[in-house]
Amino acid sequence: MATPTPLLKDELDIVIPTIRNLDFLEQWRPYLSPYHLIIVQDGDPAKVVKVPEGYDYELYNRNDINRILGPKASCISFKDSACRCFGYMMSKKKYIFTIDDDCWVAKDPQGKDINAMEQHITNLLTPSTPLFFNTLYDPYRKGADFVRGYPFSMREGVPTAISHGLWLNVPDYDAPTQLVKPAERNTRFVDMVMTIPKNTLFPMCGMNLAFDRSLIGPAMYFGLMGDGQPIGRYDDMWAGWCCKVICDHLGYGVKTGLPYIHHSKASNPFVNLKKEYKGIFWQEEIIPFFQQIQLSKEAVTVEQCYLELSKLVREGLNGVDPYFTKLADAMVTWIEAWTEINSKSPKVTPPIKSK
Repeated sequence: MATPTPLLKDELDIVIPTIRNLDFLEQWRPYLSPYHLIIVQDGDPAKVVKVPEGYDYELYNRNDINRILGPKASCISFKDSACRCFGYMMSKKKYIFTIDDDCWVAKDPQGKDINAMEQHITNLLTPSTPLFFNTLYDPYRKGADFVRGYPFSMREGVPTAISHGLWLNVPDYDAPTQLVKPAERNTRFVDMVMTIPKNTLFPMCGMNLAFDRSLIGPAMYFGLMGDGQPIGRYDDMWAGWCCKVICDHLGYGVKTGLPYIHHSKASNPFVNLKKEYKGIFWQEEIIPFFQQIQLSKEAVTVEQCYLELSKLVREGLNGVDPYFTKLADAMVTWIEAWTEINSKSPKVTPPIKSK
């Protein structure tokens, strides 16, 4: 009997940011090895990152980013997992799945391995329902449907742009919560997928995330974070706020819940606090800012929306800190670089590829 072709094998890239050897991929081999990997090496470009045999991949380090983007490389964060968004830019596939290198295959309550890739693809290929909440959550899942009272005119749903997965074991906590709950672990598996309602923001975590690059790719900019910047660990949050505002404006949906991965280790809360502490204060003004944003009717593409958003950031958040003027500039540079790279044919050849 022939082995079935993996879902979206030729339409999906896996993006991984890393500073170390990717031994964790051995555990993921049954699920990820059929797909193409784009690895973005953070930190010292002279360090050799080893990838398990049998994987098809391309690997970029900081020298490659500088070579490919030239002066526009300034928009790609250094010494922060936000560097992963360079992989989104270099992909030519319709879909992206991104995962951190400390994430393992999780098990469901029956002890069976969870194929996170398969669930993300299912989420992306089924519609979202942001306009009216279904009390049985995702009505497109097997064994569920729209409940009584759900308007028939809304049952077609909208295209799903983002699939946001969750984590067992180490939760995605900020540093203060880590410090007061150092031993807490998430053991609760909730068999649920839901659409995040329109005009509702959420804290997006980048360690277990998939998205439709053709729908929302240019907005998946993980900000200017890490080395040389006054903030870190808000890269995925920033992308989540921007993407959700744009998805709401353009009529796309965001799903959260399944799939789970196993987050294997907690990062140092004291190091995290140093990276996060300004963001902890700033978010109290950033979130209300995003909640009141209204994009114009003239913004009909993701790129147009993002450039309009960059102007609003410059005008609305500069009073919080001058950093946001710098971030707004980086948002514009990101769109310029995205447009330039994605208009090139053929694709830029990476220096390191699997044999």
